[in-house]
Amino acid sequence: QVQLVESGGGLVQAGGSLRLSCAPSGRIFSSAYMGWFRQAPGKEREFVASIRWSGSMTYYADSVKGRFTISTDNAKNTVYLQMNSLKPEDTAVYYCASAPAPITRASAVTSSKGSWGQGTQVTVSS
Repeated sequence: QVQLVESGGGLVQAGGSLRLSCAPSGRIFSSAYMGWFRQAPGKEREFVASIRWSGSMTYYADSVKGRFTISTDNAKNTVYLQMNSLKPEDTAVYYCASAPAPITRASAVTSSKGSWGQGTQVTVSS
């Protein structure tokens, strides 16, 4: 399995921005998908955004469309989540994921034997 290491979380005021990074170890095939999910206390892990490693296809949750952007830098072997206009309800632990198929549900990562990162905390204060 691929190991994923996230970074870039932190505390930010509402309306601010953060950029999360995820660096997979080992080779990622261009057909693989990378995604970001988040989990707030007492809630289920929810989909945020995903992208084909080649960068050709992207998917977003309705709650983040127009505010978040997912991208890949194949030269740096890194996937990013640029988060703008952050809201207090964006507060959660954010997880990077990889899978061999499109991922828009947390269960799809597990069922396809994908990988999860350890998570990074994002806190948005009002």
